Amino acid sequence: MTRIIAGRAGGTRLDVPSSGTRPTSERVRESLFGALEPTGLLDGTAVLDLYAGSGALGLEAISRGAARCDLVERAAPAARIAERNARRVAEAAGASARVHASGVQPFLRSARGPYDLVFLDPPYDLGAEKLQADLRALAPLLAPDALVVVERATRSGAPDWAAAGLAAFRDRAYGDTALWWGEPRQADQAGAAPDAQSR
Repeated sequence: MTRIIAGRAGGTRLDVPSSGTRPTSERVRESLFGALEPTGLLDGTAVLDLYAGSGALGLEAISRGAARCDLVERAAPAARIAERNARRVAEAAGASARVHASGVQPFLRSARGPYDLVFLDPPYDLGAEKLQADLRALAPLLAPDALVVVERATRSGAPDWAAAGLAAFRDRAYGDTALWWGEPRQADQAGAAPDAQSR
């Protein structure tokens, strides 16, 4: 069973598409949000969940204090499930969650930021060039101190952050799954990028 782990909607059950998506495991989500909570990026912030699937990452964020989340999912069956989950979690969390049944690129072309925290959990077979294109389109929509978290197969290697005008921040592998963290490059160039635990 997939569920919200903690926060105001903790324990809320999430429906998961029967096929076509790869939900982030509870172990990975727990580790990720344990690292995010000290950063302050879950406190009244704007979150974007791309390739959202069931919406588990973005909805976990609003359960833990984010003010709003946009969830973007192209596949209609998954988007309908994310919509059900979003209504359930947003009501319990007292936050706003909106599902966009759209491809990532069309959404980013019309989106209005800034976003403080962004999750990208694309299909593992998404090519590196397409991921770079997503990150390039995303970069102008980021707040100056935003974080971007990309979930990929460990064997895929790190995203090309520099090609998107972003900077690597940290990474961690969980067996076959890795989380790659990036941030707007200007923070890195200014020497202002703090440690993840003190951000």
